[in-house]
Amino acid sequence: MRSLPLLGLLAAGVLSTCAAAPGAAPAEGKAPAGKVYELRVYKANPGKLEALNARFRNHTCRLFQKHGVEVVGFWTPMEGEEAQDTLIYIVAFPSVEAQKQAWQAFRDDPEWKAAKADSEKDGVLVKEIQSKNLTPTDYSPMR
Repeated sequence: MRSLPLLGLLAAGVLSTCAAAPGAAPAEGKAPAGKVYELRVYKANPGKLEALNARFRNHTCRLFQKHGVEVVGFWTPMEGEEAQDTLIYIVAFPSVEAQKQAWQAFRDDPEWKAAKADSEKDGVLVKEIQSKNLTPTDYSPMR
């Protein structure tokens, strides 16, 4: 699995803008309590990015809501090769345990299975998925 330079830039730019209160001290040695943010990067097979976007638009987002997957946002690169085949999104969960339960319920949902199968009748849409759990910094406005 190759590393996407965009992954680090997006995580840094979206989740850790400098908005700390003056004089706020960082929490020492502690991970902040709160939401778990998951950054996901999908590399579509050639010519399949629009079909992938359609699947999210028409099915996946609604099923995410049904199963407790909070959508933060979706992005596509504006230029370069990745603009042709990359979808990036961030979702949030109250905890890692809630994340595991939500993904399992989503994967087991017959409606998801049918939507996925229908969307892939002309070929598999995604060739690679990268996923990273992120925790906001103590100075991030997203907590």
